[in-house]
Amino acid sequence: MSKAEPAPGRQLTSYVSFQNVQKTYDGDNLVVKNFNLDIAPGEFVTMLGPSGSGKTTCLMMLAGFETATHGEIYVDGTPVNHLAPHKRDIGMVFQNYALFPHMTIAENLAFPLKVRKLSNAEIEQRVKRALEMIELPQLAGRRPGQLSGGQQQRVALARALVFEPKLVLMDEPLGALDKQLREQMQYEIKHLHERLGVTVLYVTHDQTEALTMSDRIAVFNEGVVQQLATPTELYEQPANAFVAQFIGENNKLPGQVSRLDGSRCQVRVGNALVEALPVNVAAAGEQTTLSIRPERVQLNPVEGQCDNCFDARVLEMIYHGDHLRTRVQLMDQDQFIIKVPNAAQRLAIAEGDRVRVGWHSRDCRALDAMSA
Repeated sequence: MSKAEPAPGRQLTSYVSFQNVQKTYDGDNLVVKNFNLDIAPGEFVTMLGPSGSGKTTCLMMLAGFETATHGEIYVDGTPVNHLAPHKRDIGMVFQNYALFPHMTIAENLAFPLKVRKLSNAEIEQRVKRALEMIELPQLAGRRPGQLSGGQQQRVALARALVFEPKLVLMDEPLGALDKQLREQMQYEIKHLHERLGVTVLYVTHDQTEALTMSDRIAVFNEGVVQQLATPTELYEQPANAFVAQFIGENNKLPGQVSRLDGSRCQVRVGNALVEALPVNVAAAGEQTTLSIRPERVQLNPVEGQCDNCFDARVLEMIYHGDHLRTRVQLMDQDQFIIKVPNAAQRLAIAEGDRVRVGWHSRDCRALDAMSA
């Protein structure tokens, strides 16, 4: 059967393409709104967002377990909206592992190969290779119930890869693991992807997981992609207040633009004037939310070092090993956070002290207004 032609006027530059995809369950409320995404061959893209934001629905439409209400989904140039899931040749990894409890690990890995009617010799060779890939060759004869959670997740990953798909979908695959094991598995999946070169679409609500593993991240909220960018761009250059707040820790200061001058703006926050980068503001008088990362704020900076410098009062200091998480009262806000590196010579400050805090205007972004 010949491959279907790409949509008219469309250049085939991606392996996966969502084009104007929408999804509604009741005919009125869209859980996915006009979703567009192109994923390059071999790319690791994560869909990140809070529960109910539409990310898993997009993954399930690509897998074939949900049907798009509007728009088209392409895999390798072929429209797949009306293809049955088993005809899409996609590997899937779920949070609950979905391993067959009555089969051995080797039999679990062999199952997708038997379905595809490979020879016994080829099946044996691929299962052996898959077990070596996840460094569990000694567990081939055990059943899933005899393995730890991390080992089961490795097997689930190997089963998704054993038939050598070009595309693998992962839906919260590490959600059931404890923190230390989850972090270890993040690196294992990342390194495995780098070695094999498969295309991966990953779903999570854990922003640290997304930043660690992804080539690009699509941040979802209420069925709409708020920003699609590399991890560095998302963290350093959030496009709006939602992304700034959702990705990493973030100080937000509500204010009003008092002056807009090219690549700089001045924002009034209470009785203070703050210099910032205008990102989502167009004119003086607009309401805005200032975004400043805690690690970009300096405590008692050298005079003249920062173009924003203000008085504050220390409310709380919490030891985090590599840094002190310092909460101060600033501009009538009592949740302003500063991450002070735990250097050899700590700052001699205590709760209740009056201090100066400062930051560069280049690290302060004037975004759209949002509730404080």
